[in-house]
Amino acid sequence: MVALIVRRILQLLLLLVGISFIVFMSMHIAPGDPASMIAGPTATKEEIANIEAKLGLDKPVLEQYASYMNGIIHGNFGYSFQTKQPVEEAIASRFPNTLTLAIASIIIAILIGVSAGIISAMKQNTWLDGAATVASLAGISVPNFWLGAILILVFAVNLQWFPVGGLTAPPWTLEGLQQIALPAITLGTGSAAMIARMSRSSMLEVIRADYVRTARAKGLKERTVILVHSLRNALIPVVTVIGMNFGLLLGGAIITEQVFAINGVGRLVVEAIAARDFPMVQGVVLLIAALFVIINLLVDIVYIFIDPRISYD
Repeated sequence: MVALIVRRILQLLLLLVGISFIVFMSMHIAPGDPASMIAGPTATKEEIANIEAKLGLDKPVLEQYASYMNGIIHGNFGYSFQTKQPVEEAIASRFPNTLTLAIASIIIAILIGVSAGIISAMKQNTWLDGAATVASLAGISVPNFWLGAILILVFAVNLQWFPVGGLTAPPWTLEGLQQIALPAITLGTGSAAMIARMSRSSMLEVIRADYVRTARAKGLKERTVILVHSLRNALIPVVTVIGMNFGLLLGGAIITEQVFAINGVGRLVVEAIAARDFPMVQGVVLLIAALFVIINLLVDIVYIFIDPRISYD
């Protein structure tokens, strides 16, 4: 396990270096000049040149990248071109909202997806199985922005059960639960559909195994056979899908945050791209990349708890 963690940390460092280089070069190649946007439409060429010199944009690109990486090594991710705020502070102020949304979404996805998958597998080729299949396909196909708008129209505007948007209250309070409910359902629907399909496929494979027939032959209750003997052995591919989806939820909540006016890192990166705020975009992308690697490491560790026979030596 220690060797696995060390390997993943080394992989994380190499990955972050590669991603930082790609994002850095992409932002500089893309059209648009941050100095011109900061100076405004009436600025003179001299004023723009002064801003470029102040931001270090007048230096060669590779020299700028080397300076940026030197700052990261010393714990400095730079300052926002627009707000002059340190990048790490801006991300830290918004990341809790994105994390709350992602956790709430994956909880909903797990509860709905695993339950639907088990029921669909146990009732194979029945109307329940067909309904779960149709619901899964619909969940994967429906765009987040459309589903979010419909939920707002029905439950926030017409029925007035939930607020239209925003995420200001702590999630463990009643107000916080009301604020997070619709965004979490919107973001978690697609993940729930994928988890349901994987749970069904994995359960169908397991319940036909010899040890499950033996458990039933011993006279064990069906609930025990399903939850103890079948579900645990079917969980490994499901955990993989859950881990991948959680990473995607953290990095892909941009649309949902826009629809529900949530101040998370998704909206932050959209604003930064529009303003050509290089340090902010690079900081958010590096954070998301690091989270993906960490989540994959946690998934590997969970494998061992599910099936102790798994070894990474």
